[in-house]
Amino acid sequence: MRTLLPSSPHNPMLRYSQTPATVTASRRRFIHCGKRSDSSAVGSSRSDWQSSWAILSSKVVSQEQSDSLLSSVNGHSNGSAETSSLNLVPFDNNSLAPNQQSKKTTPLSITDLSPAPMHGSNLRVAYQGVPGAYSEAAAGKAYPNCQAIPCDQFEVAFQAVELWIADRAVLPVENSLGGSIHRNYDLLLRHRLHIVGEVQLPVHHCLLALPGVRKEFLTRVISHPQGLAQCEHTLTKLGLNVAREAVDDTAGAAEFIAANNVRDTAAIASARAAEIYGLEILADGIQDDASNVTRFVMLAREPIIPRTDRPFKTSIVFAHEKGTCVLFKVLSAFAFRNISLTKIESRPNHNVPIRLVDEANVGTAKHFEYMFYVDFEASMAEARAQNALSEVQEFTSFLRVLGSYPMDMTSWSPSPPSSSSSTLSL
Repeated sequence: MRTLLPSSPHNPMLRYSQTPATVTASRRRFIHCGKRSDSSAVGSSRSDWQSSWAILSSKVVSQEQSDSLLSSVNGHSNGSAETSSLNLVPFDNNSLAPNQQSKKTTPLSITDLSPAPMHGSNLRVAYQGVPGAYSEAAAGKAYPNCQAIPCDQFEVAFQAVELWIADRAVLPVENSLGGSIHRNYDLLLRHRLHIVGEVQLPVHHCLLALPGVRKEFLTRVISHPQGLAQCEHTLTKLGLNVAREAVDDTAGAAEFIAANNVRDTAAIASARAAEIYGLEILADGIQDDASNVTRFVMLAREPIIPRTDRPFKTSIVFAHEKGTCVLFKVLSAFAFRNISLTKIESRPNHNVPIRLVDEANVGTAKHFEYMFYVDFEASMAEARAQNALSEVQEFTSFLRVLGSYPMDMTSWSPSPPSSSSSTLSL
């Protein structure tokens, strides 16, 4: 569906947008705690910028959906007949105490339900996994002193923020060895949360087992699929030609071994997971490369206001009705303005997964349809970024800004090469 958006001489950013069909999230949750000229700035005032940001980031709701929402509240029609059947009790102001009558009452707003805390202080941050997971460490790095809320699935972390159970979510999107976490890219499009920051966490894997277990006793190794992929070659060098099974998360693998007293299985997880679940470290630093880093994104219900006083990154997703032929034109919009791209990822378009080449729908050749995720180094407060997206909009049928947020510029040290990576504790 294509929806016309208001235009303004100060805001030529987007003239229309097309939003793919959203998928209703599962309620189950498991939570333990035109012109290539950039001479003039677009959106020169704060109000212009906020309007532009709202157009790019907010959910476009069809008129039919709006009508249906307005027509009923909690299952009751707004009609007078239905309203009279609710048997409402009239409010008598005289029944209040004198001191209460003098106070002016105001309706509750959504902010009254969950006031925004200071950065990191008492912030409820959802992550996927159990205590000891790398996602928990990333949440602590992103928001020090936060209250970390473990979730059993990635989508539950999204729902925790949407349902005001958590204030933020910290989820992995890519790893320097294992690549992208495709599930979270799909969930970013399905849900309406905004990326408000990123954090890069060095990952130091250990091989864990119950105390007293030797490598000769091992018949399998379990971990998250990313953990297995990041240690594949090292496991082979260690002589562990055993079955490798994927589980939901690294710390969950350690918890499973400890809870079930499994003595023929080892887990790939962090040293903290070994401490929490009483396991022994058989091998330390078993990742295939010392420079093993996972990038996490921080998600919130509302976007942040981009700035230009520090490096920013912006994430977008777009698609086109005629396939990938416009990809070069989209990339040229950034190249023309010297905007560096740090990431480009393609994912199947679940709404239109296959397109027939023949317009009469009788051809046999077919094209796969894709959504494209792009990260670029620029703030949406910059005119060049706004103008680039204005040009991208000309070539695409769907465009959405997932977030414009500060880049993680903190320094990190890779895991030092160690003989323990190739030596087992016997």
